[in-house]
Amino acid sequence: MSVTKKDVEYIAKLARLRFKEEEVIKYTEELNEILNYMDKLNELNTEDVDPLSHPIENINVFREDRLIPSLDRADALKNAPAKDEEFFKVPKVINK
Repeated sequence: MSVTKKDVEYIAKLARLRFKEEEVIKYTEELNEILNYMDKLNELNTEDVDPLSHPIENINVFREDRLIPSLDRADALKNAPAKDEEFFKVPKVINK
């Protein structure tokens, strides 16, 4: 299968792109080179090769989920510049 100038012009039209004549010729050649490379790859024997979902095997890097005590509310509010009995006070950021 090869790509023709007409194919490139059609794809450009679908993508709403405008190419000069020399660009159409260049892209036609480049797309044909890509297809030729894909044909070369199709010649490889991949019968005993398992398909991959990812090229790199990833291992779960999440930490173990453990229940630990959190910071006491009084300690968390201790150095706050503005606070209420239970909450941090912050400037209003939403205008009417």
